[in-house]
Amino acid sequence: KTGKNFCGRLLNYRKDGSMFWNLLTITPIKDENDKVIKFIGMQVEVSKYTEGAKEKARRPNGLPESLIRYDARQKDKATESVTELVGAFKKPAPATPAQQPIEGDGAFVSSPPLFSLPVPGERRSSDPYASYRTPKLSGASELGLSRSKRTSGFLSLLGLGKSQRARETETMTDFDLDLESLAGAERPPSRDDFDRTLGIRRGIDLATTLERIEKNFVITDPRLPDNPIIFASDEFLELTEYTREEILGRNCRFLQGPDTDQKTVQLIRDAIKESRDITVQLLNYTKSGKPFWNLFHLQAMRDQKGELQYFIGVQLDGSELVEPVRHRLSENAERANARLVRETARNIDVAVRELPDANTRPELLWASHSKWVRPKPHMGGTPAWEAIIKIRSEGMRLSLKHFKPIKPLGCGDTGSVHLVELRGTDQVYAMKAMDKMVMLDRNKVHRACAERQILELMDHPFLPTLYASFQTATHVCLITDFCAGGELFLVLERQPLKHFREDSARFYAAEVVLALEYLHCKGVVYRDLKPENILVTESGHVQLTDFDLSFMTSPRVQLIPPVKSKKQVKRSKDVSRPVICIEPEIPSNSFVGTEEYIAPEIISGQGHSSAVDWWALGILLYEMLFGRTPFRGKNRQKTFDDVLNKKLYFPSNIPVSLEAKVLIRDLLNRDPTTRLGSQRGAHDIKNHPFFRGFKWSLVRNMTPPPLDAPLSITSTVLEPEDKGAALEWDDVEASSTFNDTF
Repeated sequence: KTGKNFCGRLLNYRKDGSMFWNLLTITPIKDENDKVIKFIGMQVEVSKYTEGAKEKARRPNGLPESLIRYDARQKDKATESVTELVGAFKKPAPATPAQQPIEGDGAFVSSPPLFSLPVPGERRSSDPYASYRTPKLSGASELGLSRSKRTSGFLSLLGLGKSQRARETETMTDFDLDLESLAGAERPPSRDDFDRTLGIRRGIDLATTLERIEKNFVITDPRLPDNPIIFASDEFLELTEYTREEILGRNCRFLQGPDTDQKTVQLIRDAIKESRDITVQLLNYTKSGKPFWNLFHLQAMRDQKGELQYFIGVQLDGSELVEPVRHRLSENAERANARLVRETARNIDVAVRELPDANTRPELLWASHSKWVRPKPHMGGTPAWEAIIKIRSEGMRLSLKHFKPIKPLGCGDTGSVHLVELRGTDQVYAMKAMDKMVMLDRNKVHRACAERQILELMDHPFLPTLYASFQTATHVCLITDFCAGGELFLVLERQPLKHFREDSARFYAAEVVLALEYLHCKGVVYRDLKPENILVTESGHVQLTDFDLSFMTSPRVQLIPPVKSKKQVKRSKDVSRPVICIEPEIPSNSFVGTEEYIAPEIISGQGHSSAVDWWALGILLYEMLFGRTPFRGKNRQKTFDDVLNKKLYFPSNIPVSLEAKVLIRDLLNRDPTTRLGSQRGAHDIKNHPFFRGFKWSLVRNMTPPPLDAPLSITSTVLEPEDKGAALEWDDVEASSTFNDTF
């Protein structure tokens, strides 16, 4: 009736009366007058992987029983798929003889894969990137594609007396570049070229590190009655033939059968009772009754206080390794595979610690948001901080009632951002408000807590300052800097040719490099660099924002000796100095980012660290200079395939220096171990010829290069006609909805 989208799970029935879970997604098709003319409905059976009726199962503390909310994962996938259907409906591809009719009964279509991975043999090779090494540069002309407004979450820098070509060639003598490859044979138009009028770029969170461990395992919680399963891997479901709904909340004893050795079962029970690790082999059974020989490892997981938190159970199907006479694995096979299951359990232990403890009381989940924020040395003397400190000096703890709403700045899938004024002052801030229940349902509690922790670390001119955080009954709120220039994406969009001149791109890229360098020194990997997440201040400088997809680990400090080429040794009389490099130490394997900016190692699931930010910097620089990203396809699958395999092209109709192209090429190296910045961090990028002569230490006091279309500054004055003009919100009003506030 209302012409809105819908995505939800229904219990439906087949012709034979059997039940199944149907994830139904409906989206309207509208004409140019915004009138609904049709609805597209997509149905996907999700019985195997959804929680089903267990979705509503709760622990004594009121939190979900399942460690991961799978409905949120399924809905994200369905939304992407139906978006592709809408695009195909609005602009259908021409039929070709190669197209085949869809097989099946026509009632349902399988959800298309959202991304493909290398085959198992390739993923386990010694060089996981061998199949898609970065090719040399090729000059090519790409189609001039129109840009569209894309939504985001948090609003959310050469010699003299020689020709230009000669100077460029001399400048780049120490860089690996095939100059002949820049001769520009134009690339012909392709049906895969993406129509940007349909595009919306959002940060995606497809899987945690835990979900990407492709092994047979379960996690149980001994603090609940009967030590039930709270997490089961997809591989475990495939091995045992059970659905996720059938095993969540149950004890693992359902795998036992008539020939299961009860003495071995008792050994497992004793280990559980004594909270210790054990590795055994026993005969288990699938749902259909098929026996399999299980090399089982049980590992106790403890929290920071040393108290028992979970049990990790790793299964390895050793049926093909069983000796016929002994009816068990050989000693050599058991010894070798026992090492594998124990290593898997250790990896799972690390991955689970990214998530909040499922047994935490709900009010403690958000405890960090109620902590005081203290000013830092560099940014602590600003008028914005002085106003906050004055309020606190009066003995008051900051809350929602201290801030007057002025206007909304944006909204995302977990909350919204508002321009607010600290009452009794003329200081304005940005307030990010996130819905607690939505974050619980969408597996984002640990993301929100990590963002709060990361923001509190920051004390840098190109990163936001956290002034306060607090919570209401329904939301958690962060008070940070307001950037009146808006998103860098909108600044880029307003330019007549939809791209920056090179001096502007150099300036913005330099400030981003300094911000990333600071984050890496703090052990933070950003993981969501894009123009929508770069805010422009009124003075024209930038700040990175939106850290809900970032992760933090301990930084590693290295003293790297200088490396000089033979030519440099002959030319230089200076004594080279070693480089201090501080980079995040422990990698992650979660599947997050914005698809056009995601690095190859995130897609391939090989684990990633700070090098993904340097890849994203290459994409950003490309977009600032050419007005589009290099690997975006017509859908997510095509984009990911292009990131892994597509040759890097540069449009020939936009003049860009050789140094800029080489920098982009070196940043977009698909091998993260040799990517520019992977060895000496930001030092390598800051010393690239593209930034030659740039005054890094003076950048915060520089005047930004003029833009073809100047900045549009957001007014901080509350207009009389604004709906929020007479609003006096308090914690009670905040307990309703923020969306109704404006």
